[in-house]
Amino acid sequence: MNRLSLKNIFLTSIITSVTIAAILLFPACHSIEKWESDPQGNFDALWTILDEHYCFFEDKNIDWNDIYASYRSKVKKEMEADEFFNLCAEMLATLRDGHVNLSSPFNTSYYRKWWSDYPQNFNKRLIEEHYLNFDYAAAGGVIYKELPGRNVGYMRYSSFSGGIGETMLDMMLYGFRETDGLIIDIRDNGGGNMTNVEKLASRFLAERTLAGYISHKTGPGHNDFSEPFAYYFEPSKRVRWFKPVIVLTNRSTFSAANNFVSVMQYLPQVLIVGAHTGGGSGMPYTSEIPCGWSVRMSASPVYDRNMNTTEQGIAPSAGCAIDLDPEAEAQGIDTMLEFAIILLNRLAQENKPDESDRGSRSVGAMCDVGNPSAPVQIKALSF
Repeated sequence: MNRLSLKNIFLTSIITSVTIAAILLFPACHSIEKWESDPQGNFDALWTILDEHYCFFEDKNIDWNDIYASYRSKVKKEMEADEFFNLCAEMLATLRDGHVNLSSPFNTSYYRKWWSDYPQNFNKRLIEEHYLNFDYAAAGGVIYKELPGRNVGYMRYSSFSGGIGETMLDMMLYGFRETDGLIIDIRDNGGGNMTNVEKLASRFLAERTLAGYISHKTGPGHNDFSEPFAYYFEPSKRVRWFKPVIVLTNRSTFSAANNFVSVMQYLPQVLIVGAHTGGGSGMPYTSEIPCGWSVRMSASPVYDRNMNTTEQGIAPSAGCAIDLDPEAEAQGIDTMLEFAIILLNRLAQENKPDESDRGSRSVGAMCDVGNPSAPVQIKALSF
């Protein structure tokens, strides 16, 4: 018998033993609820799973018992699958949470009003045609270029699910070293991998930095949470950036992208420009109802470093809220991006170093662009 087979048998034995032990011991400490796989049973299972695991009832002032009373009476023993699905989706929409989904073989529910009721404030074609001239570097999930004639570095990251390479970040940041500053455009970034959030944010840190806090459910009650657990980001050991940074946001900046904003907003060289983000700060949990449909929900709340919840999104820095003007858009002008460019140019003028401070930097294993010991003093401007 080969090693693989032995390993599989060994793992199977461990899993079987643990499963048997769980079956024997678990009933002694907690009763397992069972539901029939009919509309009433599936509805009760769905409502109970949310009741015991969803984390924002109190923050959103939601009376979940009242929601149960309103929707349970509409459940009939004989219902078509799509009719039952739509009723459940309508109930889940009362949570006003883009992280809450019910998935069946024929449909997946999704709450869209967290972004659909707001201006889009982003036009990909506008950026690529009128600012990048369809000519830019692209690596993984990132496109970047020094904006022609503007002396500003531009980085567009469309999803934190997309790859973001360390070498690409080195090349990009060092390549922008003579510019007035960097724009990180995460408009329409719906989130993704939190590892990529830390990887990107670490390029702007001078020291180990408190990124925020996370709590976990400790019981079925709506307020049964652990003490907040602090998590930290370490500064990168590669090229880092301490010149001015503008993070460009819109309402569709969500989930992991929202978390990136929650960290970056406190860095001394950073301003958040654009529109209020969409939120989505709950870490998801997935379960299943008797008919086999899966349900995903926010289960672990994440806070910023000042213990503020960011579930409802993050506002731009003072004086930096701006929308995309449709009339200017028709003329090839992104008013949000223009605001960011002009702001960086002005900051550069206000913080211009003496001639004696200027000098060339060589490329090495580590290169800090800017001076972390004396970061630029960001001033909110409105124009």
